[in-house]
Amino acid sequence: MSEIGLLGKKLGMSREFYKSGQSVPVTVLKMEKGKIIQLIQKDKRGYNAIQLGFGKIKTSKLTKSMKGFFSKRNAEPKRKLKEFRVNNLETFKEGNELGLEIFKDVKFVDVKAKTIGKGFAGAMKRHNFAGLRATHGVSVSHRSHGSTGQRQDPGKVFKGKKMAGHMGDKLRTIQNIEIIKTDIDNDLIYLKGSIPGSKNSEVLIRKSVKNVKKDTIQEKIDKFDKQKKVPEKKKGKWKLTN
Repeated sequence: MSEIGLLGKKLGMSREFYKSGQSVPVTVLKMEKGKIIQLIQKDKRGYNAIQLGFGKIKTSKLTKSMKGFFSKRNAEPKRKLKEFRVNNLETFKEGNELGLEIFKDVKFVDVKAKTIGKGFAGAMKRHNFAGLRATHGVSVSHRSHGSTGQRQDPGKVFKGKKMAGHMGDKLRTIQNIEIIKTDIDNDLIYLKGSIPGSKNSEVLIRKSVKNVKKDTIQEKIDKFDKQKKVPEKKKGKWKLTN
């Protein structure tokens, strides 16, 4: 199940308290259950995968090709289809639903979402440039990015040059985010810290690709409590001698 991800919606941020009194900022996500639409076999495509459908959509809003796609499989129309590669297809069956239970033994996840769009931004805001000097001959162009080219050779601005332009509104992945808690009954998951995107934006979460060996906050608290406890002294037994 580790290869599979779920789509959800970002509800906003809050905080969670531990018994020790420590508070942790969390992002709350409302996850959607994914329905298995079809199983993709290695014989046909060259790899094993499952296709999950998320969200509801009216049949009138589907194209003719997608209407045929869902009717062929006797499946309810879904708003979004997502494909996930798996090693083995034996544990999956068309029509089954997958929810937050797939993250039961998972501590860290990778989150993919679209960042908040900032519009057209200057070099100082977009790339953290220092800008030009405030005085000594500099006028009007205090927040300018400065020179962008060289001389007649090469006579052009290289691609990728850091300049003013559209900022944000791009897909970004944040790795190794800790799961603070999950509420399977209400399809809610609480992730440590902030994640990309605005409220109600779409988020994809899946098990962390990297093998994370660091402790969770709860594990750190438990270790600290064990160190605080003073070991009890062993009481010696009196021996009677004749």
